[in-house]
Amino acid sequence: MDILDFTVIAIYLVSLLILGFCLRGQHSKEDYFLAGRSLNWEPLVLSIMATQLSAVSFISAPAFVGFREGGGLIWLSYELAVPLAMLLLITTILPTLYRSGVVSIYDYLEKRFSVSTRIGISIVFQFSRAFATGIMVYALSIILQGTMQISSWQAVMLIGVITLLYSLQGGMKAVVYGDAVQMVIIVMGTAICIAFGLHALGGWDSFLQLLPSERVSAINFSSLGLNGDSFGFLPMVLGGVILYASYYGCDQSEAQRALSAKSEVDLKKMMLANGIFRFPITLLYCLAGLVIGTLAFNDPQLFAQIPKDNPDWLMPIFILSYLPHGLIGLLVVAILAAAMSSLSSAINSLSAVSLEDYFKLTRREKKEGHYLKSAKIAGFFWGVLILILSLNAGDIAPTVIEAVNKVGSVFFGPVLAVFLLGILSKRVNSVQVNRALICGVATNLIFAFFVSEVFWFWWNITGFVSTVIPALFQSFFFSGKKREIPDIVQPEIRKLRSDKLVVTVLLGYFVLLVFICYSLPAWLL
Repeated sequence: MDILDFTVIAIYLVSLLILGFCLRGQHSKEDYFLAGRSLNWEPLVLSIMATQLSAVSFISAPAFVGFREGGGLIWLSYELAVPLAMLLLITTILPTLYRSGVVSIYDYLEKRFSVSTRIGISIVFQFSRAFATGIMVYALSIILQGTMQISSWQAVMLIGVITLLYSLQGGMKAVVYGDAVQMVIIVMGTAICIAFGLHALGGWDSFLQLLPSERVSAINFSSLGLNGDSFGFLPMVLGGVILYASYYGCDQSEAQRALSAKSEVDLKKMMLANGIFRFPITLLYCLAGLVIGTLAFNDPQLFAQIPKDNPDWLMPIFILSYLPHGLIGLLVVAILAAAMSSLSSAINSLSAVSLEDYFKLTRREKKEGHYLKSAKIAGFFWGVLILILSLNAGDIAPTVIEAVNKVGSVFFGPVLAVFLLGILSKRVNSVQVNRALICGVATNLIFAFFVSEVFWFWWNITGFVSTVIPALFQSFFFSGKKREIPDIVQPEIRKLRSDKLVVTVLLGYFVLLVFICYSLPAWLL
């Protein structure tokens, strides 16, 4: 890297600080945590995609597809369930949470069930999200060490200090608009890498001739994920629906964006657009992986620089080896953007949940001026904790995408089950749902530690089922005090013609994705 690259990086970081400064001036918790419920769907959809797709996907997805042993386009199986998960959320959870007027989605569980239900799930969210974000920041700091020639702690501080300053100043509005800019940079950076990779290979036709045939299979109908195998069609779709529905609808870091929409119509447009546009962006990452991985296998000098036990170095080493100065700086900005997107989202959502929990438990009066000051203190605390975790993440980072999703799959099913039981069932009470939640998590822990033959995507199903069945069984056969949320809003699909269109579009899109994944080998070979 030279002075031009560092100038590009400096301009980007200063711009983020200016963004946070310009968006300051919040007057209430809704302003700070939900941007006053004033955001249009366009920046919101870029924000949620940035958090999920740019966190480490810019680095790890191409590495998995193009270089990792046993990898390839099977990565696209992760995307098949997204339209179905968005359909579930649009018609049940998110409209209900939006109409309830809550800031922390776990506040809904308190109104519907009890404080114990709310606190239990919010604590799981807080520490799992902080841990997962710390790993993501660590993974990307390793990449920055190689590209910018700085130490581990310097890389973490570079990511952390700037992100803390702009996110604490501007609240959710700064997070959303910052994420939107970062998503655009990530997509541009990926396209640039593809163009330079194809040029180095001699063009598209040369790339197709050199492309390893074993890396183009994108769907596996034969694997059921029950004999130590993985990435089968059924577990990826069935488990994926629960994984994504729980992540986007029952995780404060993502659901908070839905609650920031200026209307329920914008909320639905946001989720519909996410269900449609996630796949093309992931496909772009995969194409980058195929092109650059093929180049690495045919360029001994590039191949020799990539550690055999850490394919995540594929993209950074390619950037340093093949891109001109200036563009190297832009791509380093893309890596910084990836880390900052995850960190800023986590800081804002964690401070929202922890602060709401604190005021609920202490029953202290929430004066707006004091609340906003407390929100920034809580955000600072979580930011520092995440950075400390990232400095000590150790060997977990090289498999960060799979590791985070694998750990999350222990909890995704039970958490989604609790929310759906609260919305769709009037019979289940707090004691019953708390017992069921413990049953669901315990079941998945048994699978995680003692049943290695079952692919971990199935844990989303086992956790969901082993929570729903005990809860419904108790509600039908054991009487107890029932507590319903005031003015509970049931899904109203039949009353909204637009929802019928949404159902048709997302179901049709799911079928299209399956067809595309099935046909990719024939198109590429």
